[in-house]
Amino acid sequence: MRDFFSKLLNGMSIAIVCALIPNALLGEILKLIIPSVPALQHLYDATVIVMSMLPLLTGILVAMQFKLTQIQTASVGIATVIGSGSIIKTAEGLFTLNGIGVTLNAGLTAALAVLFVKLVGERLKEYSILLIPMLSVVVPGMIGYMILPYVQTSAGLIGEVVAYLTGLQPILMGALLAVIFGVVIISPISTVGIATVIMLSGIGSGAANLGIVAVGMGLFLASLKANSLGTALAHVLGSPKIQMRNFFMKPTIAIPMLITAAILGGLAGVFNVQGTPYSAGFGLSGLVGPLNYINLAEGGWTSSNIAIMLSLFFFLPLILNLIFIYVFKKKLKVIKDEDYKLDFE
Repeated sequence: MRDFFSKLLNGMSIAIVCALIPNALLGEILKLIIPSVPALQHLYDATVIVMSMLPLLTGILVAMQFKLTQIQTASVGIATVIGSGSIIKTAEGLFTLNGIGVTLNAGLTAALAVLFVKLVGERLKEYSILLIPMLSVVVPGMIGYMILPYVQTSAGLIGEVVAYLTGLQPILMGALLAVIFGVVIISPISTVGIATVIMLSGIGSGAANLGIVAVGMGLFLASLKANSLGTALAHVLGSPKIQMRNFFMKPTIAIPMLITAAILGGLAGVFNVQGTPYSAGFGLSGLVGPLNYINLAEGGWTSSNIAIMLSLFFFLPLILNLIFIYVFKKKLKVIKDEDYKLDFE
């Protein structure tokens, strides 16, 4: 079971990186340039389309972790799309893309599909190419489709807890939100999805974003010795979710980052760091968080706002994480370099 869970999370992590990084790196920058260069709208649209491919990539890359055949891999992919909710039917009978769907349900559907095709195995022999894709739609695909509303409701409950926290006083609320989003960003649950569902804005959004910044920056620093520079940078420029497998195997690897998140979240309340439902779930990816803070801050691009932005989004996450990683690695010996090793081969 541990091996199954590990492979599932690893496949999901790689899919999330491949699908979300193009928009995360280019999205906000393109939005600034498009008014002057309208032709770039097509490039921006392409990155959005790539994001919507997340469920398909999840199914395929999870299947590859289990070394399934090509037919089985494709079947897991299509079943995952059905269960993800990423494609919906409108009142006019048209099928449209619905963002990235529900990431958690996509993972559950992929797991069911893998179990199903492995159970069927080679029993269908020469009829596999005809029956496995169809049966994968009928069984795991439709199970995923049927449980989708319940998984969405569960995600909504998490959103209600987050919404309740926004009613607390700013500093404590900021610290709690930062830690919660810091944990969620290295789980199968979508931080963007939660923030959008509950329309998290204002200081709550700013604190949540800083929590993700803290975790992304911390995992980048902690994983430098265990991974290549490019892989380490993916925690900041892409998504900390690539550490999802390691986090579930050993949750203590996130302690230094979550302490940093709590401090930064509290400071969000002190300095009135604002954000939007969209920016709440992104951290430093594509500079979504820092740019939104500047755009919403009173006065805009003033020297004081720029100083706050640089301090909270860059300098403090770097310094605090270095301190806490050193303490927990060298002094307390709770974590070690190998805990952050990623293998995408």
